[in-house]
Amino acid sequence: MKLPSRPQDKIIIALDVPDTDGALRLIDSIADHGEPPALCKIGLELFTAEGPSVVKAVKARGCEIFLDLKFHDIPNTVAHAIRSAAGLGVAMTTIHAVGGLVMMEAAAKAAEKMELLILAVTVLTSMDSDQLSATGINVEPKEQVLRLAGIAAKAGIGGIVCSPLEISAIRESFDEKLRIVTPGVRPIWAAAGDQKRVMTPAEAVAAGSDWLVIGRPITAAENPKEAYAKVVAELS
Repeated sequence: MKLPSRPQDKIIIALDVPDTDGALRLIDSIADHGEPPALCKIGLELFTAEGPSVVKAVKARGCEIFLDLKFHDIPNTVAHAIRSAAGLGVAMTTIHAVGGLVMMEAAAKAAEKMELLILAVTVLTSMDSDQLSATGINVEPKEQVLRLAGIAAKAGIGGIVCSPLEISAIRESFDEKLRIVTPGVRPIWAAAGDQKRVMTPAEAVAAGSDWLVIGRPITAAENPKEAYAKVVAELS
């Protein structure tokens, strides 16, 4: 997948709504002079409710799709899921890096010769060191992110998902070998919500993120189009 060239191309709008009608209304509420957002994220809630049809409906609005289902299963199952995602024509999809090297190698091999960027999810942005420790991982989030990113790179995965606070460390360790998608991005005028490790859009891009996943600061705003324009202006 090509790297974004315009500020608005760096923004992935999170369609965290329960149905297709809500997703399309949200896209239309953000569209600037008829131009829809370049990328939209379809996650677990929306895909579970509507299935592949919502991917087709959002693509018909002119948006590329980030299918964020975080596949985590045995290698063969994940490989088939990756092929299915590619068959839907999505631009990006996610797997869980904690699935390990063999699982990620199977995913990477399944996507060979396909226009699909696979992203390995490292540590969820809702987690902090206390929550990691409760799962038996007694390291700081940044250390775990770097460890999992190294396994993903070895497996041939094209990019990772990490919080803003790990972007610089990933860039220092892997340069441009891994593309970076960053949730947990909050404009200075927006509330952090349930995210623990956050940064503003401009800070995240300056640190080296390629794409920013932004949901509630735009989608839950009183005027989503105005909020979207404010983020674009910040990135400009």
